Amino acid sequence: MKNIELAQYFSLFEEEKLRNALERNRNFESADNAFEMFTEGDDLYKAMLSSIAIATHSVDLESYIFADDEIGWIFVEALAERARMGIRVRVHIDAAGSLFWVSRGIENYLKSNGVMLRWFHRWNWRQPWRYNHRNHRKVLIIDDEKAFLGGFNIHRENSLNVYGEKRWRDTHLSFRGPLVHTATQLFEAFWCGRRHWFPHIDANDSILVHNHTLTCRHRLRCIYSAAFALAQKYIYITTPYFVPDSHTLQKLREAAKRGVDVRLLVPRKSDMPIAQWAAGNVYAGLMATGVKIYEYLPRVLHAKTVVIDDTWSMVGTANMDYRSFFINYELNLLTQDVDLSSRLKQQYLTDLEVSELIMPEAWGGRTWKSRVLERMAFIVKRWL
Repeated sequence: MKNIELAQYFSLFEEEKLRNALERNRNFESADNAFEMFTEGDDLYKAMLSSIAIATHSVDLESYIFADDEIGWIFVEALAERARMGIRVRVHIDAAGSLFWVSRGIENYLKSNGVMLRWFHRWNWRQPWRYNHRNHRKVLIIDDEKAFLGGFNIHRENSLNVYGEKRWRDTHLSFRGPLVHTATQLFEAFWCGRRHWFPHIDANDSILVHNHTLTCRHRLRCIYSAAFALAQKYIYITTPYFVPDSHTLQKLREAAKRGVDVRLLVPRKSDMPIAQWAAGNVYAGLMATGVKIYEYLPRVLHAKTVVIDDTWSMVGTANMDYRSFFINYELNLLTQDVDLSSRLKQQYLTDLEVSELIMPEAWGGRTWKSRVLERMAFIVKRWL
């Protein structure tokens, strides 16, 4: 894929201009961002807790799910300990995402120990529709020096030690360098209610991007469309919920038709069956153009990654579905870091070794009941 200067790329919001920027800008200088990748919850939680334990100034945490379980309480104790030491600790939890996971006990304990806890969009009878707009971001920032971002929530389902062999498969990153300051700015803006604010972009090869700004309310969709349109060798997508809009589907079909190796990895076992049914409604059309669809077999797949042509990758909180594209508040890393792209590609190929390719003939023979469920779920895709 052609190299781009992301500062210019993100100053444009019309898709045609985005594509022109991708074509024009071929050279970039690597920013000093050191990425570490996590695919096991226990490893990630250990790194996060170790970073919290040595915080000297601030701890900022956003999580869609923060569970009242063994993992959740380890984090509660770690956050409370830092707050008792006089360090500023802020925790932002989504009210809908944690509705059946968190408890009043956790809330009271955090507040009583000096942690600043804020709920995003608690139910309000005067504004019922805002409850549908959720903070799906999972971010931890320590002292404006180190940040964590990705798909892992804080709950026992991610832990081999607690949940066992069936723990969820996910992907998360940690990084230092210029991006951390951007992450801090984005957290601060969101904490203060400026949810459409976007920072000035200095990094040339990596950037943090969210999907709602004052000038573009479907930024992620535009980014994916431009990237898919310019892919030359391959597009490797991992997503737990695949319910994109028709425009994104068309870009994937077009890429496959021109010879790009387009592969989609989704879970065989999903924590949201209705989203899985909706995804099934579009499989036949994709496979007809050459898109290969694989189902991950061992356990629930919750990772959200895209790798294109060895030099372009995205990791973060956004699924490839309507909710992430148009409704939820998300945060993704978009990067041209070659080393990270290589690691993500290798992880993708490793995941394919324990996945099964859906064959068009077998898919065409599924039951009428499955077809009806798929169609009905797809009709309500905007609400999944």
